[in-house]
Amino acid sequence: MPDNAGRGPGGASPRSIALVGPQGSGKSTLFEAMLAAAGAPTRRGANRGMGTELRLGHGSFMGESWAIIDCPGSVEFAHDADCALAVADLAVVVTEASPARATALGPLFRRLEEAGIPALVFINKIDQLSGRVRDTLAALQAQTSRKLVLRQVPIREGEAVTGYVDVVSERAYRYRRGEASERIPVPEAMREREAEARAELLEALADHDDALLEKVLEDMAPAPEEIYRPLHASEASGAVVSVLIGAAEHGNGIQRLWKALRHDVPGVAETAARRGIPAEGGPLAQVFRTLHAGHAGRLSWARLWRGPLRDGAALDGHRVGGLHRFPGGEAQKVPEAMAGDIVALGRLEGVSTGATLGGPPIDFPQPPPAVHALAITPEDRKDEVRLSTALQRLADEDPALTVTLDPESAETILSGQGEIHLRAVLERLTASAGVKLKAVRPQIPYRETIRRGVVQHARLKRQTGGHGQFADVKLEITPRPRGAGFHFDEKVVGGAVPKRFIPAVAAAAEEATKKGPLGHPVVDIAVTLLDGTFHSVDSSDMAFGTATRMAMQEGLAKADPVQLEPIDHVTVNVPSEYTPGAQRLLSGRRGQILGYAAMEDRPGWDAVEALVPQAELPDLIIELRSQTQGLGTYVRRFDHLAESRGK
Repeated sequence: MPDNAGRGPGGASPRSIALVGPQGSGKSTLFEAMLAAAGAPTRRGANRGMGTELRLGHGSFMGESWAIIDCPGSVEFAHDADCALAVADLAVVVTEASPARATALGPLFRRLEEAGIPALVFINKIDQLSGRVRDTLAALQAQTSRKLVLRQVPIREGEAVTGYVDVVSERAYRYRRGEASERIPVPEAMREREAEARAELLEALADHDDALLEKVLEDMAPAPEEIYRPLHASEASGAVVSVLIGAAEHGNGIQRLWKALRHDVPGVAETAARRGIPAEGGPLAQVFRTLHAGHAGRLSWARLWRGPLRDGAALDGHRVGGLHRFPGGEAQKVPEAMAGDIVALGRLEGVSTGATLGGPPIDFPQPPPAVHALAITPEDRKDEVRLSTALQRLADEDPALTVTLDPESAETILSGQGEIHLRAVLERLTASAGVKLKAVRPQIPYRETIRRGVVQHARLKRQTGGHGQFADVKLEITPRPRGAGFHFDEKVVGGAVPKRFIPAVAAAAEEATKKGPLGHPVVDIAVTLLDGTFHSVDSSDMAFGTATRMAMQEGLAKADPVQLEPIDHVTVNVPSEYTPGAQRLLSGRRGQILGYAAMEDRPGWDAVEALVPQAELPDLIIELRSQTQGLGTYVRRFDHLAESRGK
């Protein structure tokens, strides 16, 4: 294949976009409509996991090669979207024509701004618009510091949106279901509104372009080509974000969206420069997704920042065992990929998501802390090996999932981003491994300690024909301050217990703390060996260890044992209007509110801090998201142990 394979007539490198936005905004429908318009119709559900996993599709529009990544909308899969955004040239933010849904886009806009990723907004489902599009625009503008500029003004006939006026070209079009829009004269009733939107667009662009500013000041009407140039530059820099409208379900606005993308999406060279990736050098790829695709084996989805790359080539000692593109969402092998391509690389064992091949590491998003966990066991113990293998593959595929074995409870713990995330993981486990699972809340790591000191004597005396066993100990067991841990000392005088046996007493005393009279590990106690006796023949390390464990078991039960529960320091981040509700939520879970303050890096958001028993946290994220339209989140860390008081 020649080096310009995949290029359009003008030699443009392949470009990529990521479709992002809240659940229910219609991203998957838009994904399919765009691929159909690009000559690669996709069947529903192709490329696995519609709604909970990334989907990748390739197509060609006006002779240029494109990759589209459809990202899950749930906040619980936000890390998948971040991985896709890391390799995309531009984000298409998909939203509904409803001001009420705009708040959900705040965290997404913030991530785009922090990463410097260019964006375009597509207001989907415009046929369901009930108010004014400018109200939706105003609500969206409140969620981002970037200037949003309306590129299309909807044409209404009664309550129905039947078409639009393009603000740049000043041309009007009528929607036709399943067909390209029909050009019509600009309705007289639309001229004032179109002129108003155009003036707002020119004013926003003139702030960043002197030539356009001069025309605006002289009240001269710029030609469309004089607008496209500063529009592309302003979008690429993140100064402005174009807003287009349409209804993907009916194919409305798809051609215009494609043409806007063709004009405004940066090429791979611009994106690489934004990411600080050198232009010179050999093939350079970055893996942004890993999956185990049945018969296709292990596939690593990667953006090729520099090329070309041929099947069978080696990158950092890893031989590429196949190159795949996804026209229509279905895998298709290709012999070569070029700079800008997004392809699936086969058989890259040991190469994880985020890895860079062919050069120094490139920055990549790290998964957020886990906020929900489940303990799983197979219903049939014979399935444990199959489950272990499937878990390794899932953890390889999903960086936001962690799998740990709790050494204390012997539970296998899945930790992730919420109930939906872990439910999807369980479904995939069942499907891939064929294992029936039981899932419960992980055990809380309770501890116990004592409230008062005791002195306990124990004697071991056994005669079994040969050498017997003899040991006698007197132990003092006392409480220590919280967090002080275990301490052993000895105050034996006169050699009542020979020095050689004292280490065995210390080890046995500490071993006895692994399980106290309440069934939990014992913490924050001091054990002192006060006295004892021995036999010159029958005493041994084993005998003194046994006697010590006897004394500890009896003594701890007499020392007023008390259960301790772990208390976590929790910081809840919510929009300010939800702060009182967050405080009530934490207080209702036995939380001690420490205070709240405005977040410096997130205007309009508060951070609420509290000390909350760990037993109250397993489903906190579910209720928090329910009360905050999915926006609230939290981080936690262990703070201290406290006596259990119950609800």
